[in-house]
Amino acid sequence: MNIIEDMQPVILGEVLFDCFPDGAAVLGGAPFNVAWHLQGFGLPPLMISAVGDDAHGKMVLENMREWGMDTRGIQIDQQHPTGQVTVSFENGQPGYDIRAEQAYDFIDGGRAQSVMGDREYSLLYHGSLLTRTKRSRNMLDQLLETTVLPAFVDINLRAPWWSRDDVKQSLLQARWAKLNEDELLAIMEVDSGSTTGLFEYARDMLDTFDLQLLIVTQGELGAFCITPDDMISGAPVAANVVDTVGAGDAFSAVAILGLTCGWPTAIILERALEFAAAVCERRSATTRDKALYDRYRKLWQA
Repeated sequence: MNIIEDMQPVILGEVLFDCFPDGAAVLGGAPFNVAWHLQGFGLPPLMISAVGDDAHGKMVLENMREWGMDTRGIQIDQQHPTGQVTVSFENGQPGYDIRAEQAYDFIDGGRAQSVMGDREYSLLYHGSLLTRTKRSRNMLDQLLETTVLPAFVDINLRAPWWSRDDVKQSLLQARWAKLNEDELLAIMEVDSGSTTGLFEYARDMLDTFDLQLLIVTQGELGAFCITPDDMISGAPVAANVVDTVGAGDAFSAVAILGLTCGWPTAIILERALEFAAAVCERRSATTRDKALYDRYRKLWQA
């Protein structure tokens, strides 16, 4: 697996703690999970976010340092707390109560650019939750305009923190996008639960927003990718599912790894599904088990 050292990805967005019904608090946030996995695979990202000047904020920085991550992009917010989300489950599916006015809602774009400096980066990844406030929307717009980095947008529709117009704006700015089938239908304004013509809706989205790659995940059915020239389906990888929280983030991390390393789309899809299944076999969305990452690195290199 050929990793180009000077092609560091920028991961922009929320870092927070997922608070579970049993009282456990797990460090997460989609962008943070993606950055964590990339570090594990040996593609160190520049994570740009903000945490509060509180105990949780200190835990974020401590965990990042222990994992070997670059902490220069983590801003300390004196007025707002480190993010928290309450996770609940219904019929095995996670639900999220996302608190407002968290530190990651106040990322300073100017400070982010200062940390980035003049070096080159491979891409800028962000999720749709990043733009839930006008302030963050403007920060992202400015950062994309000044850095001219290709964007990978990960759509995660969390009510009430999204609007169709805002998501469409992010798609127009992106080169690559990922979302699940329900999110595809919601954005394309198709009745929820309708899977008839799903590939056609995905093709319409790809064409409408001039994307180079659109990834649509389908849970137990796997996922498929649409490019301007092709459509590729991937079957799910069998797993002893323990926890599905973070599976999509694991998928996104491998997609970014594949785009950076120049893998063909079919290989990206196959490997992303494989690693997402492995993460589902663990309680947490991330892991400190370096052997897991080493195993896949060796397997993929072979």
